[in-house]
Amino acid sequence: MQSKRQRKNNRLRRKRRVRKKVFGTPRRPRLSVYKSNQHIYAQVIDDLAGHTLASASTVEQEASDDQDLSKSEQAEEVGRRVAERALEKDIDKVVFDRNGFIYHGRLASVADGARDNGLQF
Repeated sequence: MQSKRQRKNNRLRRKRRVRKKVFGTPRRPRLSVYKSNQHIYAQVIDDLAGHTLASASTVEQEASDDQDLSKSEQAEEVGRRVAERALEKDIDKVVFDRNGFIYHGRLASVADGARDNGLQF
């Protein structure tokens, strides 16, 4: 059985491998998703300038209204909110960065919510 340190190091190794290929530009920024046990965070990032263009998470005040939703439904709502904020800034195409996590469950829910709201991957 893997220790907590090994699991974290494996995820960071996958993250570095993904980030070699995934790079955000002003025309097509990077949608980075991070998940912890309780919360999920999504950011649209321009890597050339080093700026976060839009973000959303379950920690925000708006998300506190969604406490009765499941974690997957909350993740989908985060995807919708980050897509709305990106579209307000005329960003409709992004590169998806799964941050070393497996594309499954809450991570896939964020992607589905963002796609449903108009972002193209």
